[in-house]
Amino acid sequence: MGAGAFGTALAIALAKTGQPVTLWCRTSEQARNLDKVRCNSAYLPDAVFPDSLKVAQDLSAIMGGKALLIAVPLQHMRAAISILPQKTETPWVACCKGIELSTGLGPTGVLNDASPNVTTAILTGPSFAADIAIGRPTALTLACKDATSGARLQAALTTPTLRLYRTTDTVGAELGGALKNVMAIACGAVIGAGLGDSARAATMTRGFAEMQRIGRALGARTDTLAGLSGLGDLALTCTSDLSRNYRLGVSLGRGDAFDPKITVEGAATAQAMSKIARQKEIDTPITNIVARLVEGSTTVKDAIDSLMTRPLKEE
Repeated sequence: MGAGAFGTALAIALAKTGQPVTLWCRTSEQARNLDKVRCNSAYLPDAVFPDSLKVAQDLSAIMGGKALLIAVPLQHMRAAISILPQKTETPWVACCKGIELSTGLGPTGVLNDASPNVTTAILTGPSFAADIAIGRPTALTLACKDATSGARLQAALTTPTLRLYRTTDTVGAELGGALKNVMAIACGAVIGAGLGDSARAATMTRGFAEMQRIGRALGARTDTLAGLSGLGDLALTCTSDLSRNYRLGVSLGRGDAFDPKITVEGAATAQAMSKIARQKEIDTPITNIVARLVEGSTTVKDAIDSLMTRPLKEE
């Protein structure tokens, strides 16, 4: 469900194994166009659809399979799933990252809140859609609270080029995927402001320490945050120009204003997590700074000054 870059990439990767896969589109026009040209020219023009990949706008076409992968931006996911049947044996797998601004919930939290009778999971980790679509080796985390369901999903969604590691720690997997976007904005801002790679390395490292503090406070396992969905995704997103969150940070670092019309999950996540951290008294200096940068209430220079003049402490 969701014919953007990531949803299309996953559909292509799974269909390459020969199993039937259906890519659901919001409109019949989009479905007809994708089916006609057999590629998603807007996002992945070089990735041709396998023969076993069907394209549809009819909801019945995506119900009853081994899994329903929901690849829509988190802030719009609640509205997207409102059209789905609320009773189904098909597990729902969130394929997005972030924290819902209105509730503070992560992806599976939103799914469970909207549809409490459905088995839910999240697929997350270091990946770019183009790599998955063209078959470059990629490893992701599949998190599902129910271990039996998680094992089934792991087997169903693993391909020769897409290796999944499973965990029951949905909290840790979701926090890792959400918070690394915040740290990517911070690292991008450092580079955009011309502060150099040493400053970026410091931001990444202290950012990961901040992710661990948040994780411990909210019930995540530290080994999950040290895995693909946390440290792995952090390493990729904080160093690549292909990351929208990193590019936003670079833009902010150069003095550009944030455009709220663009979809960059780290911006909303910083604001949501900053609020949660205040309520739970978690020390989150980098998250708070990113939230203020997005809001336009501070500059990169002032942000760096405030971080560098914090009280001295043990690492």
